[in-house]
Amino acid sequence: MPKRGIAALAVTVLALVLLLSFKTPDVVPSRGGGVAIVEPGSTGTTTGGTSGSAADPAAGATSAPTTSTGSGTTSAASATIDGPVVDTRYGGVQVEIVVAGGQIQDVVALQLPTGRHSGQISSAVAPILREETLKAQSASIDTVSGATYTSDAYAQSLQAALDQAGLG
Repeated sequence: MPKRGIAALAVTVLALVLLLSFKTPDVVPSRGGGVAIVEPGSTGTTTGGTSGSAADPAAGATSAPTTSTGSGTTSAASATIDGPVVDTRYGGVQVEIVVAGGQIQDVVALQLPTGRHSGQISSAVAPILREETLKAQSASIDTVSGATYTSDAYAQSLQAALDQAGLG
């Protein structure tokens, strides 16, 4: 085999080894507004938040006396309501709202699409969607560019939670 052939084979093998060993970091969403965003063509899985998930609706409730009411917790001063999980092609999206005095006091993304690229997008979009919600005081929020599916599902879950709270 000529020297050029051996050199080409060595470079090809080295490039293949480097390519196969390349890894991108996974991003884990946090309950405090972290969001995983998924783009078309990627695969995402879903995970619940660390507290206040649909399986434990009373988690994260206020310190005031509370009573359980279906998918949320209410207190004398505020109500915490979980919206439904809205499935997207990249995973589920679910929000939880805290309502007091007819106003949205807080909104938390309990569940968002996760995965490598999706997680990175969700992490970037979660605080934007939260801020938009608190500013608009409704589910009429702008879609975040690059996260259309997540934004739309977020608004749907938010609207359902607002309907349950009697603010829809």
